[in-house]
Amino acid sequence: MARRLFPGAWLRKPHSAQVRLSYVRIKYLFISWLVVFVGSWIMYVQYSTYTELCRGHDCRKIICDKYKTGVIDGSACSSLCAKETLYFGKCLSTKPNNQIYLGIWGNLQSVIKCQMEEAAQLDFGTDPEPRKEIVLFDKPTRGTTVEKFKEMVYGLFKAKLGEQGNLSELVNLILSFADGNKDGRVSLPEAKSAWALLQLEEFLLMVILQDKEHTPKLMGFCGDLYVTERVEYTSLYGISLPWIIELLIPSGFRRSMDQWFTPSWPRKAKIAIGLLEFVEDIFHGPYGNFLMCDTSAKNLGYNDKYDLKMMDMRKIVPEINLKEIIKDRQCDSDLDCVYGTDCRTLCDQSKMRCTTEVIQPNLAKACQLLKDYLLRGAPSDIHEELEKQLYLCIALKVTANQMEMEHSLILNNLKTLLWKKISHTNDS
Repeated sequence: MARRLFPGAWLRKPHSAQVRLSYVRIKYLFISWLVVFVGSWIMYVQYSTYTELCRGHDCRKIICDKYKTGVIDGSACSSLCAKETLYFGKCLSTKPNNQIYLGIWGNLQSVIKCQMEEAAQLDFGTDPEPRKEIVLFDKPTRGTTVEKFKEMVYGLFKAKLGEQGNLSELVNLILSFADGNKDGRVSLPEAKSAWALLQLEEFLLMVILQDKEHTPKLMGFCGDLYVTERVEYTSLYGISLPWIIELLIPSGFRRSMDQWFTPSWPRKAKIAIGLLEFVEDIFHGPYGNFLMCDTSAKNLGYNDKYDLKMMDMRKIVPEINLKEIIKDRQCDSDLDCVYGTDCRTLCDQSKMRCTTEVIQPNLAKACQLLKDYLLRGAPSDIHEELEKQLYLCIALKVTANQMEMEHSLILNNLKTLLWKKISHTNDS
């Protein structure tokens, strides 16, 4: 009866359901479109970032063009440009001007480093000038004798390192390395490559420390591209995650999570001893004191035997060189007197100039990095003493009286404490 009296009544419910179904479809269609749009935008940003950071193809082309025209030469040139047995692998670059790749050279795994711009000068808050292709390999010029080239290298070392150590011996070491084909002489293209490499602080330090355990071995070069040994673990701690997951993880939680993915404590202790030994190597060595101006976990790695290896030494600079640059630096506060992230001096308010003495020594910065790394999971019988020594170490100041004596004492105490605990284990 009701259907006869109100014939449209039974149709209202299905019509309402159809409207709701259409609304749901539109909502899900909009959400799907939004997800696709946001995902595409993120992919575009990541791809743009990758293409800007990872320019290995451009680097190889620039170097090989110079090699094929006879401008440069080196021990890696033929493998890179002619035989093609030196390959670029995974990109590790964090800045466009410093190209870093995992590589394969014949049967050997390696790391390839290439400069896409001129080497940055020790300046504060300024970007390096764009690489000038015409003049990058302009020295030495045609007609330069080997003796003249040795004088050029000696003068460069004197400017960077001062009158310290046996500079003549270091010059001979560079000439031996520059002789890429080992024919007993340095050709003009080889000399041009060597001169370009010597403008790089990291390369100079690697040559000086080649006989030290914690410096990756130099395998070869071509122009200002150089190849080093591969290090299995490329950060002190942490885990590599896909970039999409990295975007979603808060930085504070990420730092905590990094500490979960570390080796066992005895292995961490061995790695830490390696860092302390490296600090010892560059503290008043034969060619003066070098300053660690970016002491972060990503710059340190280790091999499968848990021996520390320095991954990135671009911000380790000669103290004499840093002082020369910073002495004329204008400042309003101490914040203006920073190089890298960790080399800090004070601002002299009376002169509005930065002072030249770095506040914190390398050892204090290393201990700051190692504090959480070593104390987490440390054996209970040494935890208290280890914490005490680490805090004494962090409190070190360059300006303190008898700093060198305190430096040596704390460094030896830490090494002895760690070695004593792990010496009976297989990890030692």
